[in-house]
Amino acid sequence: MPEFGYSFQGYDPLIHARASARETDVSPKAAREVCYAIRKMVIPRARTFLANVMSKKNAVAFRRHKTKVGHRSEIPKFHSGRYPVKTAKAILGVLENLQANAEFKGFDTEKLVIVHSAVSRGRRVKGSVPRAFGRSSPSFNTMIHIELVGQET
Repeated sequence: MPEFGYSFQGYDPLIHARASARETDVSPKAAREVCYAIRKMVIPRARTFLANVMSKKNAVAFRRHKTKVGHRSEIPKFHSGRYPVKTAKAILGVLENLQANAEFKGFDTEKLVIVHSAVSRGRRVKGSVPRAFGRSSPSFNTMIHIELVGQET
């Protein structure tokens, strides 16, 4: 088994709690945008935001990957966005893990702010797509790693 590290620099176990999910099968582009959206939020607000994304009440602003993305009127100060339901569900699981880790350390989870949220690409799973005349083309699925670090204010 590989040993995974964290990309967060300056981790202090006395003031930080962290959680991660490794080799998750969600979109890397959508995960990057959702992590950017929940950064600097407190845990209860991030949970309600992700729940609203899953019920398609709030859209996530797609700031980097925004070409050919529909406009959403409910996003303040930005125009294009989507509702990445599968990604929001995966990140909500990591957020619940972060909350459990913070409670174990004795932190107040109502005051826990997400100071670091990052997504990095993991391994590529090879597949194939059938083509005409008995041929096939390679198809790759990219797994991702999700990291969240919280600090009590």
